[in-house]
Amino acid sequence: MNARPSQSLEQRVNWIDICALEEIPRLGARVFARATGNIAIFRNADDEVFALDDRCPHRGGPLSQGIVFGRHVACPLHNWQIGLWDGKATAPDVGCTAVYAVHVDAGRVYLDLTPTDA
Repeated sequence: MNARPSQSLEQRVNWIDICALEEIPRLGARVFARATGNIAIFRNADDEVFALDDRCPHRGGPLSQGIVFGRHVACPLHNWQIGLWDGKATAPDVGCTAVYAVHVDAGRVYLDLTPTDA
């Protein structure tokens, strides 16, 4: 599954249990709502799990409602393609959204609420 390499799992202390992996549809997303802004948790066809701020860097579109393909999501508003692993828009578009570490263990998805340095 997927975990960001910027810190080892043992170094991260902010892991929270989000849901069972099966609760995130393949090629879809689940939203973790919080007061400071939603986080979209994505699952691709290979069962890799990623987490990004649920805001496209272009016009703030809800990425969780976009189309997941490979390791990207297409924003539902203007079709900007955002890398799920790094939060960066695909050229020629420019911009990025925050990335969060995720970890799958025994079928459960865990999220670290501290943005990573992608």
